[in-house]
Amino acid sequence: MEIIDFSKSNSVINQYMAEVRDASYQTNRLLFRNNIMRIGQIEAYEISKTLCYEQRDIVTPLGTARISVPVDKIVLATIFRAGLPFHNGFLNVFDHAENAFVSAYREYVDEARTHVGIHVEYLATPDISGKTLIIADPMLATGGSMEMGYKAFLTRGTPRHIHVACVCAAPEGIEHVRKTFPADRTTLWCAAVDPELNEHKYIVPGFGDAGDLCYGGKL
Repeated sequence: MEIIDFSKSNSVINQYMAEVRDASYQTNRLLFRNNIMRIGQIEAYEISKTLCYEQRDIVTPLGTARISVPVDKIVLATIFRAGLPFHNGFLNVFDHAENAFVSAYREYVDEARTHVGIHVEYLATPDISGKTLIIADPMLATGGSMEMGYKAFLTRGTPRHIHVACVCAAPEGIEHVRKTFPADRTTLWCAAVDPELNEHKYIVPGFGDAGDLCYGGKL
């Protein structure tokens, strides 16, 4: 499995990451969502370089232009609810893509909130057979929700290639994806890889709960 970590190179994505991590900046949900969306747009652009292309003749008012255009059939998939602004960033780039949604969310199974279970409740997806599947979810912590979401999408076919896209990842989540996704057909993209998870399975230093920061707290 190939891993692309954008924090290892200099680009504007690091500015967006500095802002989403900043506790004082996080008080403005609109700006937080906007930066998550912009990170998604950048990752989508980078993924676009890996697609299959073909030459096409495009008729202009003054002649004909020969342009190389992507031919992959793309399905953009996301996991409710934190994934929505990240997904929108990808959709701004891949505006002709089909879309898939699943509600795979964490549930603590002990009072100390140190053991996490994953619950899947909702699935809406097209056929993904032979297509390029991009699963966009901001946080790759344990990897449990990513795995469960992926397995839910697999009930609608087998994709040609899978791009796992996140904003922030932990080594535990990366290793889980490595073990549960097909190594020869999976690429992992992230804006940063942080060193560890805390006792509640949140990424450290991370930036907190992406869903709450985007949309407010939940019960």
